[in-house]
Amino acid sequence: MEKSYYEEYYRYERSHWWFTVRSRILENTLRRHLPKGKKPRILNIGVATGASTEMLMKLGEVTSVEYDKDCCEFVSGILGTKVYNESITALPFGDSSFDIVCAFDVIEHVADHVTAVAEMERVCSPGGLVFVTVPAFMSLWSKHDVINHHERRYRLKGLRELFRPRKGHEVRSSYFNTILFPPIFIFRQAGRLLFRRRSTEEATSDFETVSTTSFTGKIINRMLGALFSMEIFLLRFMRFPAGVSILFLWQKD
Repeated sequence: MEKSYYEEYYRYERSHWWFTVRSRILENTLRRHLPKGKKPRILNIGVATGASTEMLMKLGEVTSVEYDKDCCEFVSGILGTKVYNESITALPFGDSSFDIVCAFDVIEHVADHVTAVAEMERVCSPGGLVFVTVPAFMSLWSKHDVINHHERRYRLKGLRELFRPRKGHEVRSSYFNTILFPPIFIFRQAGRLLFRRRSTEEATSDFETVSTTSFTGKIINRMLGALFSMEIFLLRFMRFPAGVSILFLWQKD
């Protein structure tokens, strides 16, 4: 891919309402469950342009993995740290190497997500945490999923079933991006009709719908971010029954 694509995605990860609020939700969730008395060893799988790694660096010692080779080189240059060009289904680390293993919006891209979860469990130490996020509900499937090479979207029940054979237990789970679920659902259903009349090359990702550079786009971006931000507080006390995404925190026995 062109370097310009990574530069654009780099900007989205640090300015788009969905990325910025999601990062705060994930950080807050992890902080409430960090191991006491030590700096955790954290594995971040699927780092994209590195925003999640930057967030995790505030919490512990981070090792980063990315499947896309060109993206690895781009992010390594920006972060000034090594990014391993590896697959989640064949992680190049020994058993029990990490205290926290993260895969934020990764396993929906993987055909063999059973092996992906098994690998995350393998490299996680006993008592350690595996933290994943995934997109929710196949009814929300749209051009955004096609362009981003998703294999599927999930229900919480199905995500739990993926982890059920593993030796451990659920610590925290919830749907999120719930406040904006109704308008996003309507937008994507309407988008399906349009997408049928356009080629994949002509279609665009949801991230391109709201500009983060124009004046109007910045206002809309702030408004959506403010609405989504309400969930940072609400998720401390409740679980949402539906949403655009799912977070799932699991502890290895």
